[in-house]
Amino acid sequence: MGNILSEIKEAGEYIKKKIGKTPQIAVVLGSGLGALVNEIEEPLVLDYGDIPGFPVTTVEGHDGKLIFGKIGDKYILAMKGRFHYYEGYDVSKVVFAIRVFKYMGINNLIVTNAAGGINKDFNPGDLMIIKDHISFFAPSALRGANIDEFGVRFPDMSKAYNPELIQLCKDAALKEGINVREGVYIFAKGPMYETPAEIRAMSILGADAVGMSTVPEVTVANHAGMNILGISCITNMAAGILDEPLSHEGVMEVAKIAEKNFVALVKRVVTDWEV
Repeated sequence: MGNILSEIKEAGEYIKKKIGKTPQIAVVLGSGLGALVNEIEEPLVLDYGDIPGFPVTTVEGHDGKLIFGKIGDKYILAMKGRFHYYEGYDVSKVVFAIRVFKYMGINNLIVTNAAGGINKDFNPGDLMIIKDHISFFAPSALRGANIDEFGVRFPDMSKAYNPELIQLCKDAALKEGINVREGVYIFAKGPMYETPAEIRAMSILGADAVGMSTVPEVTVANHAGMNILGISCITNMAAGILDEPLSHEGVMEVAKIAEKNFVALVKRVVTDWEV
């Protein structure tokens, strides 16, 4: 635990020295959703490889860069590329950046992802506000000795996704004329897509969308008392919903189509967020 904490502090001090300010909001950008960084004013870009302790990204659509700058009157820090359990990292490395952000004094987090639609009312290209999640399929991001500096041993998860931020996002969507969904995200460890039988089981459990990220980050962010908003871009219908094969290329294509609404929604949320 001591080693992990020292690595978090080293990375945090490095970033703080480079950017010179404490961002008000951190944003994790999912597969194909990196276009938001083009809206950041006065950008300062850090490569993950230059930050002490940061893993490297290995997935197409995840560039491995940390971008600091402004959207409206807010300073933000955006991750263009995240870390996944399926890449072979220990779960403590998957969530490393989130803990670094908290150490830096960032208390607000927007986490985004590309997800497969389980709810048959959804369509590829839809944006879904995450109201809750299900995670039974990989080790907890809090496994191991508790880091008391961040939070308690047994954190409550009943409002991991902040209700006020969910409403803020709904209001932002209305202002921008964007139709948004709301639902439950379920985590699967990947990297293979789920089988039709697994999707049927997930549907019975109450999931509306499935993906291979987000839940570990949200778990540690909630543990650390951060305010969290989650947004999924439904890039495909999950296995067995439609009679067609799934591919990462297809995910990226739909994310590209949806990026205009995604960027407009997140910009409005950041602008209207009172921090």
